Amino acid sequence: MAITLIGDRDFDPVPSIKSKCLRVNLNEHIYGTFNEIGAGQETVRNFFRAGGASGTIAKAMSAYDKDFSDAIYGVEKNGRYVTELRLRTMLEKEMQHMEQRISREKHPKKLFFSYANTVATIDFAKKYKGHGWVGIRYQTDPEQTEYNEITLHVRFHENDARHQQNTLGLLGVNLIYGAYYKYDNPRKLLQYLYDHIDKDKLEIDTINFSGPVFKDVDNRIMSLQLVKNGMTEAIMFGPDGNNVLPARILYKKNILALRGSFRPVTRVNMDILECSYDMFKKEDKVDPEKIQVVFEITLSNLMAEGEIDETDFMDRARLLCSLGQTVLISKFKEYYKLVEYFSNYSKEKMSLAMGVNNFIEIFNEKYYRHLSGGILEAFGKLFYKDLIVYMYPLKNHDTGEITNSHNLILDKHVKELYKFFKHNRKLKDLENYNPKYLNIFSREVLQKIKEREPGWEKALPEGIPEIIKEKGLFNYREVSIRDF
Repeated sequence: MAITLIGDRDFDPVPSIKSKCLRVNLNEHIYGTFNEIGAGQETVRNFFRAGGASGTIAKAMSAYDKDFSDAIYGVEKNGRYVTELRLRTMLEKEMQHMEQRISREKHPKKLFFSYANTVATIDFAKKYKGHGWVGIRYQTDPEQTEYNEITLHVRFHENDARHQQNTLGLLGVNLIYGAYYKYDNPRKLLQYLYDHIDKDKLEIDTINFSGPVFKDVDNRIMSLQLVKNGMTEAIMFGPDGNNVLPARILYKKNILALRGSFRPVTRVNMDILECSYDMFKKEDKVDPEKIQVVFEITLSNLMAEGEIDETDFMDRARLLCSLGQTVLISKFKEYYKLVEYFSNYSKEKMSLAMGVNNFIEIFNEKYYRHLSGGILEAFGKLFYKDLIVYMYPLKNHDTGEITNSHNLILDKHVKELYKFFKHNRKLKDLENYNPKYLNIFSREVLQKIKEREPGWEKALPEGIPEIIKEKGLFNYREVSIRDF
């Protein structure tokens, strides 16, 4: 019993918040609950004000008191209520109430939904800007037994609690409206979340789609859209391919980050990881149980002729996930910005692992002309507190010479700066690396894959060549009789 929902935008290029609420309210099939914790009932207020809400709103509440909230949704053992787990519990519990209390025989065409948010707004000292989880579980067909779901995490950037509450209310309306009328185009749905909201007011750093109408949606691609559209500076996904909240993964961790193209991931990349990990876990103030490895790819590294090649991105993502790695996609061209980002979540000792060429680029002053303090300011931020840089050596193809921290060549005017960091053991050469891997370069491997030259498999970690062949990654295809 399909119900037609999808439609073009209203007559205005960007429908007003009132018109969005009214369109939902006047749809006789859409029916559900609102549960908002921590920032008032800002979303449902918009639906009440628009008019015609009696046929849409089954229940609106705010289980604001923790004891009352625990009585409804269960006790939070860790005492934290602004979490993804709490949001999902709220969505699931309220949907169960809908199913138990509303007769399907009496309302066979109703499209149930439960909207929820759990939020902490800015504190009185204005040191903590606030954040929250927002989500909707819903049907687009009354006969669906599996629900669709959209969940997202937001960070507030406004300096007033009332403004944050208002922004949250707008976001909630945009989410509900988009869930019903734009679900056929999740990319557009993402962009419409910011209707009537300035991007400098609100950051969306995690989003996940699930359910029958999103069965073909890869959440890694949707994460990429967040960075591409300027909704956040960085996103993260785990080995299972699902988007994860960076704060949850990085909080109070000893972070070991590797930046690269990973196009494809090679034995060199894994050798860098193994060598740096072995050294890092032996450092003072590093707890081996708290080390979090992050493979980082910058947005500029994903560009091909000025555009992001999403197929190429997915090829890299699949391989890194298959190796059990956590991946960060960021807008940080400069390393110091990456370190600043990490320091938002952890004050523990952290490290960067990189090759000689990448390290030399750090000393290129052209990257720091926009800073009033130039390269000195950048390096002050880069070597923030307890940061260590591990350097992987470079082998000259022609002479066989190995370049490391003892013989690398830098411009004269930055040599003393380099010596300062090396003397203070902020820079260390990686030990116990495999010399056989120094002849491996990902761009050469990629070229061999594309041209179907033999032998490229040996340059890649175990299991990776099979995935490339099976999935046809990086435009790989087997040689057939037609090629002759």
